[in-house]
Amino acid sequence: MLKNLLFVVIFLIIALGGGAGSAWLALESTRSIGSVEIGPWVTFPNQGTREADPYSRARSARLGQLSLGQAEGVVFVAVTDGDGRPLLRQCTYRLKGGLPPTRFFTLHATGENRQILSAPARFPSALHSQDLLWRDGQTLDVIVSPHPQPDNWMAIAGNGSMQLVLTLVDTPISTGARVGETGLPGISRVDCDA
Repeated sequence: MLKNLLFVVIFLIIALGGGAGSAWLALESTRSIGSVEIGPWVTFPNQGTREADPYSRARSARLGQLSLGQAEGVVFVAVTDGDGRPLLRQCTYRLKGGLPPTRFFTLHATGENRQILSAPARFPSALHSQDLLWRDGQTLDVIVSPHPQPDNWMAIAGNGSMQLVLTLVDTPISTGARVGETGLPGISRVDCDA
Protein backbone atom coordinates (compact mmCIF):
# COMPACT_ATOMS: atom_id res chain seq x y z
CA MET A 1 0.00 0.00 0.00
CA LEU A 2 2.72 2.46 0.97
CA LYS A 3 4.69 1.46 -2.12
CA ASN A 4 1.72 2.27 -4.40
CA LEU A 5 1.17 5.61 -2.68
CA LEU A 6 4.83 6.48 -3.17
CA PHE A 7 4.59 5.67 -6.90
CA VAL A 8 1.48 7.84 -7.24
CA VAL A 9 3.21 10.76 -5.52
CA ILE A 10 6.30 10.40 -7.73
CA PHE A 11 4.20 10.26 -10.91
CA LEU A 12 2.20 13.32 -9.82
CA ILE A 13 5.38 15.29 -9.15
CA ILE A 14 6.78 14.31 -12.56
CA ALA A 15 3.51 15.15 -14.34
CA LEU A 16 2.99 18.51 -12.62
CA GLY A 17 6.66 19.46 -12.88
CA GLY A 18 6.86 18.47 -16.54
CA GLY A 19 3.64 20.27 -17.42
CA ALA A 20 4.62 23.45 -15.60
CA GLY A 21 8.14 23.31 -17.03
CA SER A 22 6.95 22.88 -20.62
CA ALA A 23 4.44 25.73 -20.26
CA TRP A 24 7.14 28.00 -18.80
CA LEU A 25 9.51 27.09 -21.65
CA ALA A 26 6.85 27.82 -24.27
CA LEU A 27 6.15 31.25 -22.72
CA GLU A 28 9.81 32.23 -22.24
CA SER A 29 11.18 31.03 -25.56
CA THR A 30 11.40 33.50 -28.43
CA ARG A 31 11.16 30.60 -30.89
CA SER A 32 8.09 28.54 -30.13
CA ILE A 33 4.57 27.73 -31.26
CA GLY A 34 3.23 30.23 -33.81
CA SER A 35 6.58 31.91 -34.51
CA VAL A 36 8.05 32.73 -37.92
CA GLU A 37 11.83 33.01 -38.27
CA ILE A 38 13.66 35.15 -40.82
CA GLY A 39 17.38 34.77 -40.17
CA PRO A 40 17.98 35.83 -36.56
CA TRP A 41 14.63 37.67 -36.43
CA VAL A 42 11.54 36.03 -34.93
CA THR A 43 7.94 37.24 -35.02
CA PHE A 44 4.52 36.01 -33.99
CA PRO A 45 2.35 37.23 -36.89
CA ASN A 46 -0.93 36.10 -35.34
CA GLN A 47 -0.26 37.75 -31.99
CA GLY A 48 -3.02 40.22 -31.22
CA THR A 49 -5.48 38.57 -33.63
CA ARG A 50 -8.33 36.13 -33.21
CA GLU A 51 -6.14 33.41 -34.76
CA ALA A 52 -3.50 33.72 -32.00
CA ASP A 53 -2.65 30.44 -30.35
CA PRO A 54 -3.12 30.09 -26.57
CA TYR A 55 0.64 30.35 -25.94
CA SER A 56 0.88 33.68 -27.80
CA ARG A 57 -2.07 35.03 -25.82
CA ALA A 58 -0.56 33.85 -22.54
CA ARG A 59 2.85 35.33 -23.48
CA SER A 60 1.27 38.72 -24.24
CA ALA A 61 -0.72 38.69 -21.01
CA ARG A 62 2.28 37.65 -18.92
CA LEU A 63 4.52 40.36 -20.41
CA GLY A 64 1.79 43.00 -20.33
CA GLN A 65 2.26 43.69 -24.03
CA LEU A 66 -0.20 45.61 -26.11
CA SER A 67 0.04 43.72 -29.39
CA LEU A 68 -0.29 45.43 -32.72
CA GLY A 69 -3.29 44.38 -34.74
CA GLN A 70 -2.66 42.43 -37.91
CA ALA A 71 -3.31 45.47 -40.12
CA GLU A 72 -1.18 47.76 -37.93
CA GLY A 73 2.25 46.17 -38.12
CA VAL A 74 4.68 43.44 -37.15
CA VAL A 75 7.24 43.20 -34.32
CA PHE A 76 10.46 41.24 -34.91
CA VAL A 77 12.82 40.25 -32.08
CA ALA A 78 16.42 39.02 -32.39
CA VAL A 79 18.32 37.40 -29.52
CA THR A 80 21.23 36.12 -31.64
CA ASP A 81 23.36 37.49 -34.45
CA GLY A 82 23.52 35.97 -37.93
CA ASP A 83 26.01 33.33 -36.71
CA GLY A 84 23.75 32.20 -33.85
CA ARG A 85 25.78 33.82 -31.05
CA PRO A 86 23.79 35.59 -28.29
CA LEU A 87 23.57 39.38 -28.58
CA LEU A 88 25.68 41.05 -25.89
CA ARG A 89 25.65 44.69 -24.76
CA GLN A 90 29.44 44.90 -24.67
CA CYS A 91 29.69 44.05 -28.40
CA THR A 92 29.30 46.12 -31.56
CA TYR A 93 26.84 44.90 -34.21
CA ARG A 94 26.03 46.00 -37.72
CA LEU A 95 22.49 45.70 -39.04
CA LYS A 96 22.60 45.89 -42.81
CA GLY A 97 20.14 44.94 -45.49
CA GLY A 98 16.84 45.71 -47.07
CA LEU A 99 13.56 46.23 -45.31
CA PRO A 100 10.11 45.29 -46.55
CA PRO A 101 7.88 48.20 -47.54
CA THR A 102 6.79 50.04 -44.42
CA ARG A 103 5.49 53.49 -43.62
CA PHE A 104 7.47 53.75 -40.38
CA PHE A 105 9.72 51.54 -38.26
CA THR A 106 11.46 51.64 -34.89
CA LEU A 107 14.53 49.82 -33.58
CA HIS A 108 15.48 49.48 -29.92
CA ALA A 109 17.33 47.13 -27.58
CA THR A 110 15.93 45.48 -24.47
CA GLY A 111 17.53 43.59 -21.61
CA GLU A 112 16.66 40.19 -20.19
CA ASN A 113 13.75 41.73 -18.29
CA ARG A 114 12.42 43.11 -21.61
CA GLN A 115 12.89 46.70 -20.45
CA ILE A 116 14.35 49.18 -22.95
CA LEU A 117 18.08 49.60 -22.37
CA SER A 118 19.31 53.01 -21.41
CA ALA A 119 22.21 54.66 -23.20
CA PRO A 120 24.82 57.18 -22.09
CA ALA A 121 23.36 60.68 -21.70
CA ARG A 122 22.38 62.53 -24.88
CA PHE A 123 22.86 59.52 -27.14
CA PRO A 124 20.05 57.67 -28.95
CA SER A 125 19.05 54.38 -27.33
CA ALA A 126 16.38 53.82 -30.00
CA LEU A 127 16.03 54.78 -33.64
CA HIS A 128 13.16 55.27 -36.02
CA SER A 129 13.01 55.50 -39.79
CA GLN A 130 12.93 59.29 -39.88
CA ASP A 131 16.14 59.58 -37.78
CA LEU A 132 18.38 57.67 -40.17
CA LEU A 133 20.78 58.61 -42.93
CA TRP A 134 19.84 56.60 -46.04
CA ARG A 135 22.36 55.42 -48.62
CA ASP A 136 22.89 52.57 -51.08
CA GLY A 137 19.41 52.47 -52.53
CA GLN A 138 17.56 52.80 -49.24
CA THR A 139 19.07 49.78 -47.44
CA LEU A 140 19.23 49.87 -43.67
CA ASP A 141 22.73 50.32 -42.23
CA VAL A 142 22.87 50.77 -38.44
CA ILE A 143 25.64 50.21 -35.89
CA VAL A 144 24.55 49.11 -32.40
CA SER A 145 27.45 49.73 -30.06
CA PRO A 146 28.51 50.96 -26.62
CA HIS A 147 31.13 53.14 -28.41
CA PRO A 148 30.36 56.20 -30.58
CA GLN A 149 30.12 55.42 -34.30
CA PRO A 150 29.70 57.55 -37.43
CA ASP A 151 26.44 57.64 -39.39
CA ASN A 152 23.52 55.62 -37.94
CA TRP A 153 24.47 54.67 -34.39
CA MET A 154 22.24 53.27 -31.66
CA ALA A 155 23.95 53.54 -28.27
CA ILE A 156 23.81 50.75 -25.70
CA ALA A 157 25.46 50.48 -22.31
CA GLY A 158 26.31 47.85 -19.72
CA ASN A 159 27.10 44.16 -19.87
CA GLY A 160 25.02 41.07 -20.41
CA SER A 161 22.58 39.81 -22.97
CA MET A 162 20.15 41.92 -24.96
CA GLN A 163 17.46 41.66 -27.60
CA LEU A 164 16.96 43.84 -30.65
CA VAL A 165 13.35 44.76 -31.41
CA LEU A 166 12.37 45.93 -34.90
CA THR A 167 8.79 47.17 -35.29
CA LEU A 168 7.39 47.72 -38.78
CA VAL A 169 4.27 49.88 -38.78
CA ASP A 170 1.71 49.94 -41.59
CA THR A 171 3.39 47.31 -43.74
CA PRO A 172 1.79 45.01 -46.31
CA ILE A 173 3.61 41.99 -44.82
CA SER A 174 1.52 42.08 -41.66
CA THR A 175 -0.55 39.17 -42.89
CA GLY A 176 0.90 35.91 -41.59
CA ALA A 177 1.20 34.33 -45.04
CA ARG A 178 3.63 36.98 -46.31
CA VAL A 179 5.83 37.45 -43.24
CA GLY A 180 8.05 34.46 -43.93
CA GLU A 181 8.58 35.50 -47.58
CA THR A 182 10.31 38.78 -46.83
CA GLY A 183 13.92 39.73 -46.15
CA LEU A 184 15.20 41.58 -43.10
CA PRO A 185 18.57 43.15 -42.29
CA GLY A 186 21.33 40.79 -41.25
CA ILE A 187 22.98 41.16 -37.85
CA SER A 188 26.76 40.72 -37.80
CA ARG A 189 29.13 41.09 -34.85
CA VAL A 190 31.86 43.65 -35.63
CA ASP A 191 33.88 43.36 -32.42
CA CYS A 192 33.48 42.77 -28.72
CA ASP A 193 34.99 44.29 -25.58
CA ALA A 194 36.93 41.77 -23.52
